[in-house]
Amino acid sequence: MPFQFTPLAIADVILIEPRRSGDARGFFMETYKRSEFMANGIAEAFVQDNYSRSARGVLRGLHYQLAPQAQGKLVTVAQGEVFDVAVDIRPASPTFARWVGVMLSSEQPRLLYVPPGFAHGFCVLSETADFAYKVTNEYSQAHERGILWNDPDIAVEWPITAPTLSARDAQLPLLRDAAPFR
Repeated sequence: MPFQFTPLAIADVILIEPRRSGDARGFFMETYKRSEFMANGIAEAFVQDNYSRSARGVLRGLHYQLAPQAQGKLVTVAQGEVFDVAVDIRPASPTFARWVGVMLSSEQPRLLYVPPGFAHGFCVLSETADFAYKVTNEYSQAHERGILWNDPDIAVEWPITAPTLSARDAQLPLLRDAAPFR
């Protein structure tokens, strides 16, 4: 099996470690194999791939989409290093408003599966970072929502204190004021 699947403190969020083989020419690894992901509880079909590049200190998030366009995400870092966060925003969940965070880097390739019902964000720790992800629903501006990155009720322990934010992300509401995920 080319992947190791590890549920995190919020079990629906899964850390995936691909097997990488290499030699003097470089390396090769699989980043997605539908049969193995399905066998490990990730049955959603991915319908869109996204790629971003960000500079050190940039924080993107915390973003989510409402139903019927809710998105599950399979995220990884192609170059650089980020701290990646998933926040449970499912009102009926026993882990509602709790978060998990992991370091993702190109030096130690790993992927993170963030299911629908979670707000997602990351901050860049390297000079730049190239961030790639698959989503289970296409982007829909009408369904796009977010939560303020430093919401005190969630209390994410970001490894940076003064991130660079987009104007939109700087104005996102607190979880208690955000559109509820359904």
